[in-house]
Amino acid sequence: MATSKKKASKKASKKAAKKTAKKSVKKAAKKSAKKAARKAVKKSTTKVAKKASKKAIKKSVKKAAANGTKGTAPKTAKAPSTIVVKEGTVIADRLVLVRDGMVSLSSLVGEKGLVLYFYPKDATPGCTQEACDFRDAQAGLSGLGYSVVGVSPDSSDSHQKFAMKQSLNFPLISDADHSLCGDFGVWGEKQLYGRSFMGVIRSTFILDRELRIRKVFSPVRVAGHAGEVEQAIRSV
Repeated sequence: MATSKKKASKKASKKAAKKTAKKSVKKAAKKSAKKAARKAVKKSTTKVAKKASKKAIKKSVKKAAANGTKGTAPKTAKAPSTIVVKEGTVIADRLVLVRDGMVSLSSLVGEKGLVLYFYPKDATPGCTQEACDFRDAQAGLSGLGYSVVGVSPDSSDSHQKFAMKQSLNFPLISDADHSLCGDFGVWGEKQLYGRSFMGVIRSTFILDRELRIRKVFSPVRVAGHAGEVEQAIRSV
């Protein structure tokens, strides 16, 4: 009888231990699952919050930009605050690169003077129009004793193709290192649609035989400019 009781007690104890262990495992699993769920929610919330924050910042920046430029967005590049050389300044003679090689700037001057115009880039709409206008005006300017020469940072190969395509009747100087542009004060910071960059300020200078600047046009508006230059020469 005592043995039977002992056996029953042992069995009950084993069953209770098993039940406790099962309960403990279940509790631990539940706790672990809860922790994992909280972690997942937190991660998900952070991700969503970050995304929402980025979206809000982007929207805010866009709105600020729109408010700051409303009604003032430029259609063309603004003229930079660069000091262009003044009338009366004598430019030192120097070697420049044209299609036939290095020549002195003074050797390009006509009987009475030189029309030296600076433009940003070959084969672009405004620069092509300006070159063609000077091409058409060259005979009249030559009759007044003035030669025409264009200057841009493009290579001599680019100039050659451009000149051939547009049948230009005057030389183009390749100023790849911007040194000539720098001497005339036409290389500087420009702004276009909120973007800043370095470039050529479209400008024209009328020089006499001594390379003295008689007239400055800067910045230049292409339409009607060649005629404006010819008229200025007649009154110089």
